[in-house]
Amino acid sequence: MSQPTTQPASPFRVIAILSVAAFVVILNETIMSVALPRLMVEFNITEATVQWVTTAFMLTMAVIIPTTGWILTRFRIRSVYLAAMAIFTIGTVVAAMAPVFLLLVVGRVIQAIGTAIMMPLLMTTVLNLVPFEKRGRVMGIVGMVISAAPALGPTVGGIILEQLDWRWMFWTVLPIAVLTLVIGGALMRNITETRAMQLDILSVILSAVGFSGLIYGLSSLGEAARGVAFIPAWIPLVIGGTCLIIFVLRQLTLGQNAFLNIRVFAVPTYAFAIMLTIISSMAMFGTFIVLPIYIQQVLGFDAQVAGMVMLPSGVLMGVLGIFVGRMFDAVGARPLLIPGSLIAATGLWGMVTLHTQSPLWSVILWNILMAVGIGMMMGPLMTSALSALPGGLYQHGSAIFSTLQQVAAAGGTALYITVMSVAAVVGAGQGEDPLDAQMTGMHNALIWGAVLMLIPVIGAIFFRPKPHAEQPETVAVAD
Repeated sequence: MSQPTTQPASPFRVIAILSVAAFVVILNETIMSVALPRLMVEFNITEATVQWVTTAFMLTMAVIIPTTGWILTRFRIRSVYLAAMAIFTIGTVVAAMAPVFLLLVVGRVIQAIGTAIMMPLLMTTVLNLVPFEKRGRVMGIVGMVISAAPALGPTVGGIILEQLDWRWMFWTVLPIAVLTLVIGGALMRNITETRAMQLDILSVILSAVGFSGLIYGLSSLGEAARGVAFIPAWIPLVIGGTCLIIFVLRQLTLGQNAFLNIRVFAVPTYAFAIMLTIISSMAMFGTFIVLPIYIQQVLGFDAQVAGMVMLPSGVLMGVLGIFVGRMFDAVGARPLLIPGSLIAATGLWGMVTLHTQSPLWSVILWNILMAVGIGMMMGPLMTSALSALPGGLYQHGSAIFSTLQQVAAAGGTALYITVMSVAAVVGAGQGEDPLDAQMTGMHNALIWGAVLMLIPVIGAIFFRPKPHAEQPETVAVAD
């Protein structure tokens, strides 16, 4: 077993670099959403085809994230970091220079591989570097990265697209990626133990087919409702679900050599926190998809205005993460989860009142309330979940947490888009005005999101985190 090399002098430098790198790579998950119409024109492709810019990214994440439990057990953290950022940088260059649409998708896939590794890497590093009593404030930063980066993606993309060519979405990110690669390479130290662990190929295949099938099936539900899906959504959902059932049974037989140790769900705090996170993420990501469409297609504003309307909520989620983390260290999870869930639910129910003549300030207000509420929840839920695990399960807990967040994002998007599409199809069949039919669909989708958010409101009342598990020695973090 290899001995880790720690860097006790300033572990915050390592965490800061990892946070910046993670923010940049996760931002790219949603940055292209506002560029899809322009890509359709430039490459002369259909709406169904252009969606692969985001779908391929999401599918790759679903395939790679589950492998990070094995990767972080088998390899040193510094090597994993350098590999992840190098892969992401290469993907950024490929996408920026893509002469044809297929190469753009290839670049996005390469980017997604690096992104998928960075998310669990950041969480695992924090858990190993930071003692429990100071973990909330640092995990608050992690929560900020995971929540705020995808929220700000459309805003950054809209601003760039308004002034420059879509390729600048990648050229702007490239120097930051290179800088974090170089600086991170100089600062990162190996702070965990590695051990030899055989890679179970069958588990890799089952995981890849299972999670990608589930996410692709969920993503196809909206397309199926509009009649543009390549294949019926139930086919990948059934295949994915079947593979995941076999995958779970396989992991139970592998014991300590499990590719993804699902015994983390035997810890009640982890399982309960994961459930609340999934539901909240579904409501949040679905809303982030619907609101820009509402602002542009119903209210009649352009992509830049839509991006600016979404900006305050993304910024607030980022800033809030720091304060919420400190409050978590002081008072624990429940005093933050209860008001946070109520505020988020208020924002979502407020969105149900939106109509074809609503002022922009009302959209901004309700979106801010939702973002603030969920921002108060994500950090405490993630910290409570992962801190309840024994140190040897950090890598697996982080990988599962990140994977299920991707599934939740796909599920929330699928739910909202499907409800919207069904209403539009029904409305058109009844001779309803297209704008009114679309507004009805959005209204119905937002009602689903508001109802979903009532589950975390109830769950927060009963959430009582287990005291943190017995941990390996960690590196003290200075105030």
